[in-house]
Amino acid sequence: MRPRPDRVRDGDAGAPGGQRAGAGRPGGRSTMKRRALLAASAAGFLAACAAPEDPSSKLWHSGELVIGTGNTTGVFYVLGAGYAGLINKHLSGYDATAAPTGGSIDNLQRLFSGDIDIALTLAAAADDAFAGTGTWSGRPQTVRALARTYNNFEHVIARTDAGIDSVAELKGRRVSLGSPGSGTELIGKRLIAAAGLDPNTDLVGLSMSLPQTTAAILSGGIEAMIWSGGIPTPGIVDLFAQAHGQVKFLPIQELLAKVDQKYPNLLDKAVIPKAVYNLPEDVAALTDANLIVVNDNMPADLAYQLTKVLFDYQQDLVSIHPAANGIKRELASDTDPVPLHSGSQHYYSSV
Repeated sequence: MRPRPDRVRDGDAGAPGGQRAGAGRPGGRSTMKRRALLAASAAGFLAACAAPEDPSSKLWHSGELVIGTGNTTGVFYVLGAGYAGLINKHLSGYDATAAPTGGSIDNLQRLFSGDIDIALTLAAAADDAFAGTGTWSGRPQTVRALARTYNNFEHVIARTDAGIDSVAELKGRRVSLGSPGSGTELIGKRLIAAAGLDPNTDLVGLSMSLPQTTAAILSGGIEAMIWSGGIPTPGIVDLFAQAHGQVKFLPIQELLAKVDQKYPNLLDKAVIPKAVYNLPEDVAALTDANLIVVNDNMPADLAYQLTKVLFDYQQDLVSIHPAANGIKRELASDTDPVPLHSGSQHYYSSV
């Protein structure tokens, strides 16, 4: 049991750090090509780890890797672009691109259709995919983890003039639930249900990207919003800077017991320090884990190298966003119930 410590509408925005962004390659890759590029035998894998092939030799997908991230003002996008930069710099022959997306569920759907190769996702969404529940009801997927990474923090924010002081008081209100196919939408609906509301009928739930959401709450077009992301989330930093006291966090820790009844160990208590968003006091919060996942048909030597790059150059990611401090090698292999990819498993057993 894991201990617990967004396709976007503005997808043409430039990626941080000069990494180009794309919406993913159209269409899936052929089954024949996939079969022809299955992982080598264990002996071949060990040899590949010891002596990487020349860049001119055959590379998986001709060396092109697409990373599914999230909304352009969210942490998935920032760190996904940073990870792409590390791959391009340190993994000879490979060209990685960070693609802005709707987030966790969208990333997993793209991964299973072959449009992307690496997905950043909430652990809860990957758990559903592996088990064949939720979005994948009755259709378990062959998802494998490279690493558990940092934790997301749940942000439930309302306008101060809306008269909303709890999640239960979102009844009948206009609320952004995040981008379609996002982890925000997944966790947000679970929080709303824990407050005794039906997220599909008891409020006016709107599907909006984070930039759309923050603009709407500032203008009064919506009364509240839910966001799941690392801290600080750039879009939320901007929101509080521009709101001048017009928005506030709603209490959510009181919902943990109810969430645990249906989704044990999904969330854990945490604190958002007041300095993160320049607030007058700390915010009692809830968190959940994130994973980096791939399909099980990724070659073991590539999965090994992708995992190694992540930890060999983690401090480069920290310099891009402080959420990367939450990536701990001693916790990274704890991805249960989603299995580790065999290549990542080999990495963790060798360090």
